[in-house]
Amino acid sequence: MKEKELLKIADFLKGNSDIDLALNLIVGEAGLQTKVPMGDINRPGLTLAGFFEFFAYDRIQIFGIGETTFLRQLDKKLKDELYRKFFSYDVLCCIFTHNEMPDELFIKYADEKNVPVMVTEMGTTRFTSLLIHFLDKVFALKVTLHATFVDVFGVGVLIMGKSGIGKSETALELIEKGHCFIADDMITVRKVNETMLLGNGSPLLGYNMEIRGLGIINVQDIFGIKSVIEHKKIELIAMLEEWDSNKEYDRLGLDDQTYSILDISVPMISIPVRPGRNVPIIIEAAALSEKLKRAGKSPAKELDEKIKNYLEMGKL
Repeated sequence: MKEKELLKIADFLKGNSDIDLALNLIVGEAGLQTKVPMGDINRPGLTLAGFFEFFAYDRIQIFGIGETTFLRQLDKKLKDELYRKFFSYDVLCCIFTHNEMPDELFIKYADEKNVPVMVTEMGTTRFTSLLIHFLDKVFALKVTLHATFVDVFGVGVLIMGKSGIGKSETALELIEKGHCFIADDMITVRKVNETMLLGNGSPLLGYNMEIRGLGIINVQDIFGIKSVIEHKKIELIAMLEEWDSNKEYDRLGLDDQTYSILDISVPMISIPVRPGRNVPIIIEAAALSEKLKRAGKSPAKELDEKIKNYLEMGKL
């Protein structure tokens, strides 16, 4: 099921495991539980100059050096008129960068309206970049898939297939060979942008994996901290399926298969599983092949072109 998370202003103060927004709350604690409706920000320069017609008050307001310098040169009467009108809107929250403190009158109006005002020592460009990254991650569309996720030669490989096909066992052998484990069973996939999918596991399951006949194992405890990573871009789908002698499988790799997740097409390989087939080594080869394709090389297509040239020259 696709969904978007509900974000509260209070979440900015604690950030997450990847991003520390280094924010300090000045005033407006009562408004910290307000929900953030969208992942957009606003620089209120035009608004502070008196142009309120398109004031995006329901977004996070970022006050950089330009805004604070402008406010500083206003006399008290103009400030009072400006702040009164500014806070007549349901302003979401205000963040001042470069450790610039808002003046007492601004704090007074914000406190009366329960609008959180925060300050960060970061520069505007750096802070805005981190904040947008934080918001993109939170507001991204997401879906939960039943799969196993591993990093093979730096390629994020999502191993899929019906229950009991051997996804976890395949991942376990890849981990034993030195590749990294990300998650098993429940994979949360987020659409970061129009071309990128980010996958991670459930905080509840952590780095645990279920192996039939053995039970639950903790990959980090067994193989060490270097054997696990928290999240990874999804770059390849390895679809495991039972071998069907009546089905004709692709032997040349000329037809590129894809699998759609959140309307993004991900390269896919179908791997028929039967006794004696070394599925982990096939996935290793597929990951390396995918890296070559991204570099503009395709052995199957190059061979096909070579054969066509030979035929045209009458050498075959």
